[in-house]
Order: sequence, then C-alpha cells, then structure tokens
Amino acid sequence: MTLTIYGIPASRAVRPLWAATEIGMAFTHVPLPYQGGGTRKPEFLAINPNGHVLAVVDARPDGDVVVWESMACALYIARHHGRADGMGITPSSPREDAEALRWSFWAMTEAEADALTVLMHRQAMPEERRKPELADAAERRLAVPFRVIEEHLARQQAAGQAHLAGERFTVADLCVASVLNWARPATALLQAHPLTLAWLVRCMARPAYLKVRENG
Repeated sequence: MTLTIYGIPASRAVRPLWAATEIGMAFTHVPLPYQGGGTRKPEFLAINPNGHVLAVVDARPDGDVVVWESMACALYIARHHGRADGMGITPSSPREDAEALRWSFWAMTEAEADALTVLMHRQAMPEERRKPELADAAERRLAVPFRVIEEHLARQQAAGQAHLAGERFTVADLCVASVLNWARPATALLQAHPLTLAWLVRCMARPAYLKVRENG
C-alpha cells in the first residue's frame, strides 16, 4: 500500500501529514501549494473535484481510496494505518473513537473559522491588510469554545488524564490542536484558559509536528 498526501504544511494538509508522521509510516508527499492554480489543473481535479489543496490517496490492493477534508484525512490515517494498541494516536476503544470524532467535528464547527480570523488579522496577513476589529470579534466568540475545552481538560486532569481522550496523545488532540493553534496570537484569550494553553503547547512541541513543519 502507498499513501500519497497532497498539500503543504502551511495549510490544513498539516493534519494528515502530522498524523502519518506520528504513526511513523512511509508516505509520498506532493507539496501542492494552495496558490498558483495547481489545484485547478485537470489531474488534481480528478482527485479532488472541489479544487482545494488537500487530498489523500491510499493505494490499496482492492483499489484506491481517496479522502478529502483535512480532519477526515487525519482520522482515516489514524484508523486505517495506525495500531489500536493503546499506545499511539489511533483510538483503541469505542470511547476513544467517539472522543476523536466529536472533538474533531467540534473544532471545525465551533472554532476553526474564528481561529483562522485571529491568525490572519493578528499575524499572517500584511499589516496594512489586517482588520483588528475582525480579530477582536473572533476572540470574543472563541471565548465560548475555549471555556468548553478548558472545562473538559479540568475534568480530565482531575481524573489523572492529560489529553482530550485519555492519558496519551491521540488523533483527537492532533485535530483540535491544529485548529486552536491558529488562535495563539490571541494571547489574552489563551492566558485566560491556562489548562488549554498548557495542553496546546505540549501538543505543538511534539517531535512529529516539528518534523512536518521543518520539512515543509
């Protein structure tokens, strides 16, 4: 089997790249940027007709499996290429699988748009194009999901568990951290949620993540 991941680490493709690196599997990386029209070429549209940068192609004996959407790609890689041994990022029980699913969907629906707004208008965009008022509004909205995860991490800590689904780092942490990391320029918001900040710092310091960013 051969896994091919299209995209660059400075995009949502960081999620499947990170997942595959955490597992330690061999894969082919096609560093397709989201600018320059590469995602609109016929050969890529045949893989992802949405014309977005990210796609994963898993060449299997029974035929290729194509996955779009970054969270789906990361979850797929963890589930079908990792080991459910209770040691790696792959969920090893129905409860862990449920945690990975619910927190990944939660991150997309409750936090991603506003976290991206914070990143763009606090840091990533040229200063003359930034609109601080948009970042301010996004940070106010993010206070709600940050409260939710802060309270969850407090319950986990009380139970002696350091991560979203349990004691160890799993794909649940990977998916959510990849979203909330975009909100890091919102320093006051992060400081108001110290458990979330500490958890996020631990996640982003993982060797697999650092390796993906260094190679990108």
